[in-house]
Amino acid sequence: MRLVTYHTGTASHIGAVVGETLVDLSLLAPDMLTFIAGGPDMLARAQALVAANTSPRLPLASVTLLAPIPRPRKNIMCLGWNYAAHSAESARARGREATLPSYPVVFTKSVTAVNHPDAVIPYDANVSSEIDWEVELAFVIGRQGKNIQRTEALDYVFGYMILNDISARDIQSRHKQFFLGKSLDGSAPCGPWIVTPDEIGDPQALRLQLRVNGVTRQDANTSDMIFKIPDIIATLSLGITLEPGDIVATGTPSGVAMGMDPPVYLRPGDVVEAEIERIGVLRNTIGEPVTGDR
Repeated sequence: MRLVTYHTGTASHIGAVVGETLVDLSLLAPDMLTFIAGGPDMLARAQALVAANTSPRLPLASVTLLAPIPRPRKNIMCLGWNYAAHSAESARARGREATLPSYPVVFTKSVTAVNHPDAVIPYDANVSSEIDWEVELAFVIGRQGKNIQRTEALDYVFGYMILNDISARDIQSRHKQFFLGKSLDGSAPCGPWIVTPDEIGDPQALRLQLRVNGVTRQDANTSDMIFKIPDIIATLSLGITLEPGDIVATGTPSGVAMGMDPPVYLRPGDVVEAEIERIGVLRNTIGEPVTGDR
């Protein structure tokens, strides 16, 4: 299933995308977090509702898609340097020797960074003039768990979506850590929907791409991850409870602006398209610059 949060102009609902139509699921749950917490029974009820084909269907084009989880309960958990080529380009850009991480490098993005499909990504040169892109496969936790074994880890995945880990490189370099440069408002576009595992198959065999104004900048496969999804879940859950609705972004491949010579960062009006096989396309536009005093 492809599960969405959408807005009709008067209210927000959850639904299932079927072709170019939308089946409303708001009778089952008021929001996506409640739906996910309902577990396999809730998902089975939704599948039955869609299969029955008795509910009215809205044209998908008639609604506005929001991030599937518009307001997570926790920060988004993210991996850095989880593709060897990106780790190398990041090291070169900073004048450091390229070495692969021995353990997953983990940071978080603020919940206020979440942004929506087709939404504008804020741009304020007074805050940052080095705005970069990062296409990433993200997954959503569906069951509570702690100290999860690698062999059981995929059983805890509710579904997958695209996340564009927009990064302010100047802030990131200035503060010598990831959080501030990764957490600007609107810097985590997500979606366009959550796809359940039965439609994905092997999550480590998905092509992912990113285009800026139609020009391909990133093109790789999730098979290139250094730490695979079971490794990530086992690491994150070691002594820490993962809960339904938690979002994890798995890292980005090479091809970011920072790695170009010279770097070509995003500017107002740029259209950024992040695409992952079997999921779809997440499209966003860089907003007009903020003017005047802050």
